[in-house]
Amino acid sequence: MHASDISDTAFVLLDEQGTVVASTEAAEHLVGYSADEVVGRSAALVLPSFGAASTMSAFVEQCRARNGWSGATAVRHRDGRVLDVCLRISPLQGQDGAARWLVTVTDLGVPSGDAVSASVQGSILDRAPIGVVIRDLELRCTWVNDAMESRDGISRDRRLGVGITDAWPSVETEATEAVMRRVLRSGSTKVHEYRTWLPTSRGEERPYAVSFSCLLGADGRALGVCTISVDVAESRRARERLAVLGHAGTRLGSSLDVMQTGQELADLAVPLFADFVAVDLEQSVPFGEGPPVRIGSIGQRLPVLRRAGVASIHQGIPEAVWERGETVLVPPASPIAEVLRTGRSSLESKVDTSPGSWIDQSPALAQRIRETGMHSVMIVPIRARRVLLGTAVFIRNENPAPFQEADLLLAEELVSRAAVSLDKARQYSREQTAALALQRNLLPHRLRGGAAVEAVSRYLPADIDRGVGGDWFDVIPLSGARVALVVGDVVGHGLDAAATMGRLRTAVRTLADMELPPDELLARLDDTVQRLAEANADAPDECTAVEGATCLYAVYDPATRKCTMAAAGHPPPAIVDPQGQVTFPDLPTGAPLGIGLGVPFEAVELELTEGSLIALYTDGLIEARGQDIDEGMHRLGTALAQPDLSLEELCTRALEPVQGQAACDDTSLLLVRTRALSPAQVASWTLPGDGTVVHRAQNLAADQLTSWGLEGLAGSVKLIVSELVADAVRHSTGPIRLRLIQHQVLTVEVSDADFSTPRVCDARIVDEHGRGLAKVAQLSRRWGTRPARGGRVVWAEADLARASGR
Repeated sequence: MHASDISDTAFVLLDEQGTVVASTEAAEHLVGYSADEVVGRSAALVLPSFGAASTMSAFVEQCRARNGWSGATAVRHRDGRVLDVCLRISPLQGQDGAARWLVTVTDLGVPSGDAVSASVQGSILDRAPIGVVIRDLELRCTWVNDAMESRDGISRDRRLGVGITDAWPSVETEATEAVMRRVLRSGSTKVHEYRTWLPTSRGEERPYAVSFSCLLGADGRALGVCTISVDVAESRRARERLAVLGHAGTRLGSSLDVMQTGQELADLAVPLFADFVAVDLEQSVPFGEGPPVRIGSIGQRLPVLRRAGVASIHQGIPEAVWERGETVLVPPASPIAEVLRTGRSSLESKVDTSPGSWIDQSPALAQRIRETGMHSVMIVPIRARRVLLGTAVFIRNENPAPFQEADLLLAEELVSRAAVSLDKARQYSREQTAALALQRNLLPHRLRGGAAVEAVSRYLPADIDRGVGGDWFDVIPLSGARVALVVGDVVGHGLDAAATMGRLRTAVRTLADMELPPDELLARLDDTVQRLAEANADAPDECTAVEGATCLYAVYDPATRKCTMAAAGHPPPAIVDPQGQVTFPDLPTGAPLGIGLGVPFEAVELELTEGSLIALYTDGLIEARGQDIDEGMHRLGTALAQPDLSLEELCTRALEPVQGQAACDDTSLLLVRTRALSPAQVASWTLPGDGTVVHRAQNLAADQLTSWGLEGLAGSVKLIVSELVADAVRHSTGPIRLRLIQHQVLTVEVSDADFSTPRVCDARIVDEHGRGLAKVAQLSRRWGTRPARGGRVVWAEADLARASGR
């Protein structure tokens, strides 16, 4: 109840059975019933929750047992409307032990969706005691409550049956009596403030707002005056707390960082109503890992708490035993342990610091409590959907007033609002942790460049507010010592983007195994993305599979030092020659994957010097707010123009501008340094496509193996050469090219003008052909075919370890 609102407060006087014996003009304004319509009738007339006589009787008995009742409820207006109100039922005593009830009703007027709920407003405001005195037409005290004695020091026996000037003679009481008589004549309500000395205080003067309301009977005539006194200072503090609580929604959960939200809760409560606040979260909450702790399922082992927020009115926070991020020791017999076990709040108006109390279980905590004078504590569980997130501890040491029930109610409401933000942040952290783990598991753990390239990579996820994205990169070994270099970026963040990235990376690897040229591979990948989107469109409850993706695919051949690349909406690579000259090749950008424009992708072929650096990256490395992309590319080129540095050092230099910044997108960087095969590692021959070439090809291959010291492979390689060359002669016209490449394995390649794809067949006994490729598959570690300019290449690999008989 606020001083300025007293004039709008309705007062109704009830007898012991809940029957209305008097009402006020404000009550008629609030509920629409005049005094002559409600006096003599049950209060259930306007209380929907207690409409039945039996229910009203039970409610009266409950009020007797609890010495009154207060809270938010609903009343029924005469026109049928239901109003949210703050209702208080205060017991009054008269002479000879007679009893009455005074009902105080205030319209909360809280619109739907307001920052502070009606129930919270009503509960907090009605916890403050009010003084009540009922006087008759002669201004003699007929009814009074116990709180009035603390207002002016006048006992109930001294007050009952006498006038105000007789009980409290002073100049002010004469003025007050004049106000009461005007109220009786007008039938209205008057409000004014006065100051008085509290006998139980340390001599301080306290302001009170007092209302004088005329009580009306069944005939509408005045029966007496109802005097209500409210502590203005306490009411003002309650209103200030409610105002802060009303803005808590905007101050709590400003980010999806769990630790920051915990600190925001601590900062909001200090100095609102506590001198020191500590917010401790269950250890899995900040990291989004581990199963949630359910309330009531803790058992013998308490959950481990980690400090997330701490605040104090004192500089340096001397009350804190543990800093943010540290594990908090919870004594088993402490109130905190009990809160963790039961999920219910704890209020210790006066902390027991005597020897042998629970604080002795933690000497460091006991010392700090005694040193800083902590005397009153509230512990509120932080919970959401029956999940225990942690605890919030509120302490007073400078403020001498102990915590009361009203403080606990405010703390619980504040913590419940923080719990919503913490739960969202926890779920977000869990999703981001899962997405990051998924992405890291889907990305290659080790890059194998073989004889073609040396490779290193770095991946920086976006900041916590943006989440993990869909960047990926890969180095894929191909036949003939070649490698495929890939970098891609899926639009979006979170689990969906990471999962989509994994699907695209798998699709690229599958297409790479088909040895497709870069432009054709991107065309196939584009079809795959479109099919994923179409399939997802048939399931309206599912998220879009791919909102958009870009990709750059390149193939580098160390035998020729040629690199062929194509892009689908992706920025071009940076190429740095051994002298430090940086170029960004004029690569056709192409449309992003899944757009469906039908425009073919174009490939570009470059010849690179051995030791050249190729940097493939995602746009998070070169794009920033307020910065042109060309500027970002120039910055990247400058960082890479250091040919003497290692790849790891170059990665660090390239990522320095974005390291530690709140990025809007993921950043991926793949650096490769090219290698070249020496001419001595490659042997090739062009042979005529006739029936005599098979024997000659076998001899050429055997001689070359001897010169390389690989005689142990001669038997199996001659058979492989025989079958591949024979197959080429059988299905092609024109010359045949045989090539042997010695790198990490021995590769045998036969090129011809045939465009068909050979396959292994199950030949029958009577079949003349069909066993050749089956024999190649048995003799080699792997084999395959790839398209080539003007035909195809069929290849097989032999393990070099077999050359030495191992």
